[in-house]
Amino acid sequence: MSEVRNYVVFVTAPSEAEAARIGRTLVEERLAACANITGQIRSIYRWQDAIEDEAECLMVLKTSHARLDALIDRASELHSYDVPEIIALPIHKGHPPYLEWIAENA
Repeated sequence: MSEVRNYVVFVTAPSEAEAARIGRTLVEERLAACANITGQIRSIYRWQDAIEDEAECLMVLKTSHARLDALIDRASELHSYDVPEIIALPIHKGHPPYLEWIAENA
């Protein structure tokens, strides 16, 4: 298997405005090549022994292996949650020009 060079990172946020603020900062700081922000999603989860059912927005970021740790740290700093969801998944395959673009921009 080839070495993973790029990642997709999922981050949920309490509002589209917060997701946009975080995403724009990460792109401006070259920690992410791009940020896609979905409309409202519904999140059901356990928090402090209670079941929560909340509206959130999902942000999908693309970054390079070299920037991944810095992106996770910075997204956590910018986020309003005490324990933000920040999950990175490796990109094992994709359109080569797009994967090169990610590596060049993050």
